[in-house]
Amino acid sequence: MTAPDTTIFERMSGLAREYGAINLGQGFPELPEPPELIAAAQAALAERSNQYPPMRGIPELRSAVANYYARTQGLNLSADNVVVTSGGTEALAASLFAMVAPGDEIILIQPLYDAYLPLVQWAGGVAKVISLTPPHWTLPLDDLATAIGPKTRGIVLNTPNNPVGTMLTRKTLEAVGALAEAHELWVLCDEVWEAMVFDDTPHISPLAIPALAARAIKIGSAGKIFSMTGWKVGWAVAAPHLAARIAARHQFLTFTTPPALQWAAAEGLGLANSWFDAERARYAALKARLVRGLEAAGFKVLPCSGTWFVTIDLAASGLPADDAMLAERLVREAGVASIPVSAFYAQAPETGYLRLCFTKDETVLDEAVARLAKFRAQLD
Repeated sequence: MTAPDTTIFERMSGLAREYGAINLGQGFPELPEPPELIAAAQAALAERSNQYPPMRGIPELRSAVANYYARTQGLNLSADNVVVTSGGTEALAASLFAMVAPGDEIILIQPLYDAYLPLVQWAGGVAKVISLTPPHWTLPLDDLATAIGPKTRGIVLNTPNNPVGTMLTRKTLEAVGALAEAHELWVLCDEVWEAMVFDDTPHISPLAIPALAARAIKIGSAGKIFSMTGWKVGWAVAAPHLAARIAARHQFLTFTTPPALQWAAAEGLGLANSWFDAERARYAALKARLVRGLEAAGFKVLPCSGTWFVTIDLAASGLPADDAMLAERLVREAGVASIPVSAFYAQAPETGYLRLCFTKDETVLDEAVARLAKFRAQLD
């Protein structure tokens, strides 16, 4: 069980460029970027220091992160809980390098973001993998309990889940907390999509669960919150003793993150709740547009709460269930790039699902649907 040399995102985006296809694969928005954040970064570049900021992040951003989570998720945090990193993936890396020792067994839950497995392996850990249960992508708690052995040290969670967009409930997290407490495990939770939830499903962080508050690490991302993926400003949030361990690894990875972007992110996190509601609303409208178009064309779209993606059930849509093969055919024959959900598996993959990104202009989504509908009609 080894990670691939090239990610599926690089491969499918490369094919999209080669064939001139609409890229609904890699998750990056093609919408106007928030002018408030651009202005804040410009002002910081001109008016503030451009020299090394503090290694753990500028105090303004660390406090802003704590205040943002107090306001939006009811978490009781301070700047001492926060380590600013160069994106969510670097926060994952610093956290895993801090927590994993050679030979430790770490439970990963698939489908999973593709960085988890190589980071665990680079830290010397051994991955034990369990799978969410489709089509509702629920976490099988019995399988989780069975996977815990004498060498197990941690569990990696992801809510909202990338790629399938489902979320862990409080009840599920409480059950995870009971297991973690009984077996002295830490829990690392990738929550970078927490601000992109488009229904009434509440986002619950493990930090909100009493049994996990002192043993969980929360990963966040300004790039996802503000739809500025190239900024690569993220953070790890944990109890101070864990945050100190993470900072000790972070200092030998990227060390710091551009200060102007940190000040801009800090200012952005202080925007009114109405700003965040409006930001979600513009993406919710695009999601609804893509889902309507796909369903009208005969595709079965699985329900999901968050992220920038929707998932097609291929068999229920009358399409071949080999998602990797179909994804390549769609680029070449339909001119639309997607991501096969099987690429998010480390072993025994589910092969009947495709992920599509909806953060594109309305006209682009409409054209993509038209191309996909024509392809499907030709298979009938």
